Amino acid sequence: MNERPNLPNDLDAFWMPFTSSRAFKANPRLIVGAEGCHYIAADGRRMIDGTGGLWCSNAGHGHPKITAAIQKQAATMDFAHSFGQSHPLAFEVTSRLVALAPGFDQVFLTNSGSEAVDTALKIALAYHTARGEAGRRILVGRERAYHGINFGGVSVGGLVANKQQFGTLYPDSQHMRQTQLPENAFSRGLPEHGAYLAEDLQRLVDLYGAQRIAAVIVEPVAGAGGVLPPPKGYLERLREICDETGILLIFDEVITGFGRLGTAFGHQKLGVTPDLFTVAKGITNATVPMGGVFARPGIRDAMMTGPEWMPDLFHGYTYSGHPLACAASLATLDVYRDEGIFEQAAKAALLWEDMLHSLKGLPGVVDIRNCGLMGAVQMEVSATVGERGREVYDKLWDRGLIVRPIGDNLAMSPPLVITETLMAEIADHFTSVLKR
Repeated sequence: MNERPNLPNDLDAFWMPFTSSRAFKANPRLIVGAEGCHYIAADGRRMIDGTGGLWCSNAGHGHPKITAAIQKQAATMDFAHSFGQSHPLAFEVTSRLVALAPGFDQVFLTNSGSEAVDTALKIALAYHTARGEAGRRILVGRERAYHGINFGGVSVGGLVANKQQFGTLYPDSQHMRQTQLPENAFSRGLPEHGAYLAEDLQRLVDLYGAQRIAAVIVEPVAGAGGVLPPPKGYLERLREICDETGILLIFDEVITGFGRLGTAFGHQKLGVTPDLFTVAKGITNATVPMGGVFARPGIRDAMMTGPEWMPDLFHGYTYSGHPLACAASLATLDVYRDEGIFEQAAKAALLWEDMLHSLKGLPGVVDIRNCGLMGAVQMEVSATVGERGREVYDKLWDRGLIVRPIGDNLAMSPPLVITETLMAEIADHFTSVLKR
């Protein structure tokens, strides 16, 4: 009775996310193991994980301390909710988290980056309402931005393919321009040109009035839009406009959090502090789903205006602060601290930049972008957008390197423990594929 039923597997029952089911069935790619900076394919090949899972396995795969913490917690207490009650791990992990982020004193726990973004947007709306400014309903995003796949995140996101199947979502959303400019091609780190694009927010203030705009949300470094580092001065100008107008500045740090830029959080590396920022992915080294929203002092307090028994925020999830996720996060934070993972990433980023830009001049490469341990190699467009990118992705996979195709961009975000030797292998794979 305890054996799994022996049913035929035609790879059809699982409706896969962001996947062409027909293309996958024609050429299935199955992973059966993971260790360090490698995946093990179903055919036994060791594959370099050039994407760190999906921007998330920061300490590498299968870290024994994190695995042991999850196993121990599952045997101790598998679940407890946090609706009017909770458990000690939830308070311990959030205390550890705010200690990494000076200037923030609250973390609202979620289960993913998508949930964290929707939570941050709702917090922004609730904050203004609590302060008597309920007319602030406009949420501003940016072209080519990815903020997850829930209603709010898709609304403020700027990837058209993620919107077109669903029609109108949040009606009071507006967008600024994306920040990739031709004159910044092959920039190392932050590009020189484009700070003026932040004036798009001022234009929206002039058009609608600051009293109607609740928040602006941006990724410190746009990830799933193709790895777009912010132009120098761009984030600073957004901060200035928000300070002048009372608009909340939200950073989506689901990718840039937990060492990706060589600091605990991306805003610390870039020198601009938001009012709220979202995290997920690296918060547990991707072992158990978890996310969160960091809030600066005063945001939660603004909502504590009713009777003492009334919830501060009428929002939450059954699994907010799940015990297994909290245990995984605590162990992950220990690993980051004890093994100096963020410091390793900061040093590796210099080698990473050199490796990526060594690919300049290879056939078909029209741009290379990097920031921290993030990077993208952009290919020239062939007959249709994305065709060349998919072709290179396929060939790299066959050689044993996993990257993330985004249109004609090959994006990478390796585990933060990547070695110089593995970087050289990545360069060799690209060179071999593109020189054919």
